[in-house]
Amino acid sequence: MSAPAIRGWCPGAHRPMASGDGLVVRVRPPLGELTAAQAQGLAAAARANGNGLIDLTNRANLQLRGVSEARHEPLLEHLSRLGLLDQEAETEGRRNIVVNPFRGGGSDDPQTQIAADLADALRAPEFAPLPSKFGFVVDARPQRSLSEISGDIRIEASGNGLIVRADGRDNGQDAGDPQAAVELALDLARWFIASGGIGADGRGRMARHLAAGATLPANLSGDVPPNRATQMPGAGPHSGGLLVATGFGQLAPEDLEALADFGLPVLRLTPWRMIFLPEIADPEVLAGHATLLTDPSNPLLRVHACAGAAACPQSSVETRALGRNLARGLPPDASLHISGCAKGCAHPRAAAFTLVGRDGQFDLVTNGAPWDEPIRHGITPGQVADIIDG
Repeated sequence: MSAPAIRGWCPGAHRPMASGDGLVVRVRPPLGELTAAQAQGLAAAARANGNGLIDLTNRANLQLRGVSEARHEPLLEHLSRLGLLDQEAETEGRRNIVVNPFRGGGSDDPQTQIAADLADALRAPEFAPLPSKFGFVVDARPQRSLSEISGDIRIEASGNGLIVRADGRDNGQDAGDPQAAVELALDLARWFIASGGIGADGRGRMARHLAAGATLPANLSGDVPPNRATQMPGAGPHSGGLLVATGFGQLAPEDLEALADFGLPVLRLTPWRMIFLPEIADPEVLAGHATLLTDPSNPLLRVHACAGAAACPQSSVETRALGRNLARGLPPDASLHISGCAKGCAHPRAAAFTLVGRDGQFDLVTNGAPWDEPIRHGITPGQVADIIDG
């Protein structure tokens, strides 16, 4: 079997990615927020232009699946009417910012201000060379929530102040106020471009650049540590609101419409493939929606699975139906990752059990990632449950 193809870029709305079930169109809501009207409109857009499936991503974005070539342009028009489309693909690709979903409300919130100012500044042509996977993380609360979220330039809190930290470095540079933090983050991006952080193939990441020997200038390095990090939150009440999950981070239009019906000012997308409902803390409000999950002990939330065969041309195995079946017998506290190929898109880290598709069968990795050495090869789908239970 040949190695899986590494794309090296992320889809967008203007620049979708072809998959087994049609085009994958990524929507990047500004600040990771949707109004109720936008959520309703996206549900309608998924029905009219795709196969109805909506994926939550680990960059706090959404992806509409199954879009045909003929429906791509009508979908872009729909997104534009909703205020969810950048004018140009290049601008869209640079707006790669994850902001803490538990921040305060309103435009005067410091993290909201930072993220909005960053997004505006990154439209400038000087930042056009930045790779499509190069990203910013705004995580400036008393305790960091996004420490495990990929990002090349991080704006964080240290005590009561702000720092800007290059990914790959433990400490950052004192930044002062939000406006100064934005300017310092932009200077760090300028340095990355000018210092050769981008390869001939257009790719590049900050941590890799520093590990290869690049030296930060004194005004960008700093020795100020960020605030303590917390564990990744689970579904349920959190920070005065409610984190809502779905199986495999996939929504049906009805799911999005149900969340929009609460009439909240915004729904916040999170990089944990969940949606945060500010100011709603009672899980019982979703008791009638079986696909919207708020119980962190639900075993389905410990199963990670990519789109699998048919939806992805690199996968030779079905993944999600198998994942739902295996969730019922998954040992307590164990995690399961079913990856259609060795890329591990759904969960690029270790799990207690990792099944890797290969020529219609599975290899099994224990306490590892899809690219680690399997302990067994050639397991048929029918044998998987007995092997994991045993």
